[in-house]
Amino acid sequence: MALLTTRRRALALGLTAVGALSGLPRPARAQRKPLIKIRYNEVVRSILYAPAYAAIANRFFEEAGLDVTLATGQGPDRSMAALLGGGADIALIGPDAAFFVMASDSPTKALLFCGLTATDGFMLMGRQKLDKFDWNMLRGKEILARQPGSTPQIFLEAALRLNGLDPYKGVKLINNVAIPARVGSWLAGQNQYGIFLEPDASQLELDGKAYTLASLGPTVAYLDYTTFMATDKYIHDNPEIIQAWTNAIYKAMKWTDAAPTADVVKVLEPYFPGVTNAVLTSATERYRALKIWKTTPAIDQAGMEKFQDLLVQANVLDPAKRVKFADLVRTEFANNAK
Repeated sequence: MALLTTRRRALALGLTAVGALSGLPRPARAQRKPLIKIRYNEVVRSILYAPAYAAIANRFFEEAGLDVTLATGQGPDRSMAALLGGGADIALIGPDAAFFVMASDSPTKALLFCGLTATDGFMLMGRQKLDKFDWNMLRGKEILARQPGSTPQIFLEAALRLNGLDPYKGVKLINNVAIPARVGSWLAGQNQYGIFLEPDASQLELDGKAYTLASLGPTVAYLDYTTFMATDKYIHDNPEIIQAWTNAIYKAMKWTDAAPTADVVKVLEPYFPGVTNAVLTSATERYRALKIWKTTPAIDQAGMEKFQDLLVQANVLDPAKRVKFADLVRTEFANNAK
């Protein structure tokens, strides 16, 4: 149920005759409370976040009393900087970003309160179409990866380890290409392999420029991959906003899970100008088949422990600075979502 609704109220005029009906004044409208403005920062633009776009496009946020302005950080560092610096109220980032802030000396902490994706949505892609892929084919090859310590990089390294490859010795990870330049770099012929999110993965595949070899998420584990977070102070001062946000996302999750693919694509179109219907359809169907989108906003404690295991294995988190679930996640909002 939306926090703020507009209702018509009947005037208490006590009709005494049918003939008096036409002479009554018109019903007065209750004054609608203004929507609460929310500055929302997503880490990158990707179909991975389809339920969030659905919450905006289908006006689920508006029904919950929120006026959401969307910005794209183009990287976890930038999105977290916006959140901690007061440039965003709510951010969608990998939970590892919050782990690092929690383990740091920063007086302001970022707390998780609502999940969105069930695992990594990156595809491992190559330049040749293969009948059968073996991870050992990557040995000694260059892979267009992501920046060190980032969530997709952590999952790529974990997938390599699970398949007998040392990510630091067995392959050469290229992680100095900026996010907006990655597709251009690939099209320019750099690197033999690479990891790509949707819709880039489907676009490259449909154009015959790359071919999917594996999906990183299911290869590694299903766990909360990107989550909504806000500063500890913002959550403390605005619990009703956090609950409204979580309610809207939960509604969008259920809608995305049940809606026909064509309806999901229609919602996505404004957020991906220039991307064809065929690409959006391919991307949507792929993520559905892989069960990338969560159907509940609850963040799993076991998943957060597993995530920290991956960070420790990647040598980006000191085992002595592991974060307690109770200190990192505010569970009440997802538990009370409706």
